[in-house]
Amino acid sequence: MGSWRIFLLGLFVGLLSAALILIGNGRLEGRPILLNTPADPPGVRISVQGAVRAPGLYKMAPGSIVQDAVFAAGGFLPNADSSRLNLAAPLTDGQELRIPLQIPTPLPGTPSPVSTPIGKKINLNIATLEELDSLPGIGPVLAQRIIDYRQTVGPFQSIDDLLHVKGIGSALLEKIRELVEAP
Repeated sequence: MGSWRIFLLGLFVGLLSAALILIGNGRLEGRPILLNTPADPPGVRISVQGAVRAPGLYKMAPGSIVQDAVFAAGGFLPNADSSRLNLAAPLTDGQELRIPLQIPTPLPGTPSPVSTPIGKKINLNIATLEELDSLPGIGPVLAQRIIDYRQTVGPFQSIDDLLHVKGIGSALLEKIRELVEAP
């Protein structure tokens, strides 16, 4: 009977060991751990366009100024007109920053082409208010809008850029197309 005791003792120890192993490996219930994704760091997103080396969308640190945005966009192009910008102005989220190009100005003493010879076209990038006003369908208000556009956006790259000026549609553009030029 001694072997039955050893057998029963072994069986008891085996079952007890199995129970302890199952309890030790059992799943513990608890609260799930939530992992937070890092928040978008604070800053301002701006669009830098115009006469810079790398136009595009940039994220700037809070408190950044126009000069910081120009630097982030690679700096001014040689023909940029930085004098028309306030480089110390603070940036705001969603702002579009347009860097204008220099507009060629006639040299002093150069006669004003108000009375242009027949067949000579008016250059949209250097024309005066009076010259633009002399075009058919363009009055002083539209002439001023053309000048404001080129000062804000930069020189006209093509005659079709006139369509971006408020008040000038395709019909008016076709009416003056042969009378104007843009490099």
